[in-house]
Amino acid sequence: MEAKWMWMLITAIAPIAWGSTYVVTHALLPPGEPLWGGVIRALPAGLLLLLVRRRRPRGAWWWRSAVLGVLNMGGFFALVYAAAQLLPSSIAATLMATSPLAMMGFAWLLLSERPRATAVVGALVGVGGVCVMLLGGAAGVHPLGIVASVAAMLLSSVGYVLATRWSGGVDVFSSTSWQLLAGGLILLPFAFLFEGPPHALDAGAIAGFAYVSVIATAVAFVAWFTGLRHLRAGTVGLLGLLNPVAGVLLGTIVAAETLTARQWIGLAIVLGGIAIGQVAKASSMPRVGAKKVVPVAAVEKSRMRS
Repeated sequence: MEAKWMWMLITAIAPIAWGSTYVVTHALLPPGEPLWGGVIRALPAGLLLLLVRRRRPRGAWWWRSAVLGVLNMGGFFALVYAAAQLLPSSIAATLMATSPLAMMGFAWLLLSERPRATAVVGALVGVGGVCVMLLGGAAGVHPLGIVASVAAMLLSSVGYVLATRWSGGVDVFSSTSWQLLAGGLILLPFAFLFEGPPHALDAGAIAGFAYVSVIATAVAFVAWFTGLRHLRAGTVGLLGLLNPVAGVLLGTIVAAETLTARQWIGLAIVLGGIAIGQVAKASSMPRVGAKKVVPVAAVEKSRMRS
């Protein structure tokens, strides 16, 4: 149990860091260049992690890195960047908050990891809490922003589950670096084709991209994929609900605003949903890929018979 909480704390680094990107994107990053935004976010982070392990992909990991790079990095970054520019942060965060349910569904389909009832209830409660916390008649809802946000949520959900399925035999730093580099390189020609050469960045934009690339990408994704290797996909997905919580709290701190009573209630509901999702019966199914433990007595009895 203590080990589970340790992995949960490590995993929580990711959604908290991601929650901060809404504020950073609006405050510091240039608008109108989602493809270049994804490239500048992915490539430096991938190179940084590659320097840590200095390993190249081998065999199937060449095409796996490309697939995961599109799902989890390149396509996801571009869509999230576009959603952050087209939607109020509250709407974008609320749509992304449905990802725990999508992750549970894809984990059931691809990993045969049947979702626990408590996890589903916790996810529904958490999404409801996000709605209470963030939705308040926000104006400026762009249809393309809705499409971009939902597409980002679905791409990343299936990508995270596939990353879990293919995680055997490769350390998390290497697999994450390969995904980031593949995603950034795949985006690069599209960025030149549709957005032209990148515009010069001022000091604020450079600082913003440095934070997003190192903290909210390199560090965050290593923490996230580490969690996926040690926890059920549903548990990791529920921790993702900390993303909008962090976004709201950080936005409040940066803007020097106070939370309304409705926002405090919504925040409490979200945290309650995460807590509900962690309740599990002793007979819960083990994670897919977990080794079956054979009692010592059974082993000795088998040896005697032979």
